[in-house]
Amino acid sequence: MKIHAVAFASLIALTGSAGAAQIDWNTWTSTTAGSIATTGGPVGVAFSGPSVSVQTPYPSYMPASTFADGTIVANAPVNTNGIMQLTGGSDALNTVTFATAVVDPVMAIWSLGQGGINAQFAFTNATPIFVSGGPSNEYGGAPISVSGNTVFGAEGNGTVQFLGTYTSISWTNPVFENWYGFDVGIAGVAPAVPEPGTYALMLAGLSVVGFMARRRRRPQV
Repeated sequence: MKIHAVAFASLIALTGSAGAAQIDWNTWTSTTAGSIATTGGPVGVAFSGPSVSVQTPYPSYMPASTFADGTIVANAPVNTNGIMQLTGGSDALNTVTFATAVVDPVMAIWSLGQGGINAQFAFTNATPIFVSGGPSNEYGGAPISVSGNTVFGAEGNGTVQFLGTYTSISWTNPVFENWYGFDVGIAGVAPAVPEPGTYALMLAGLSVVGFMARRRRRPQV
């Protein structure tokens, strides 16, 4: 019985990890740009807002379980992806824009706030869903928390997901702190929408197919 129970638990664990999305994480190249390498080619990432700088290679994004739960998100960023540094303290809008529409993007947030300072990411066009959280190798800390459209942290770390299709994600950082940072990732891009001319050709093709089918069904005299 005990062996069967262990085997069953292992099967559940494997099933959970198999369903997790493999994330292609953005690599920052400057305070305004980055790139996500995907199997279908690179997806450009643009950032606008009051950033401080980009640190790379940094941080460790470890322990990996802090940023990847293994059920929704399979893999954490790595230090070569880098981090966009923010200090917050204003109502200035920050925006990440993807070169093409992406599905269910994720954001890894590192060192948000500190003891006595509960810093925030207040999203304006997207609703974050908590995926994972915990301490960081660099400063310890605790999981980020999510309430409505806002992520909070007092030395908080973790990953959130935005369900849906997005070309951009915007937020404010109203609370000042020495610095905290983030990176973004995707599991896939949205299917291309055919141009109106393509729809017309498709309809014309369907009409021809229907006409030919009707001709074949005519009784022979």
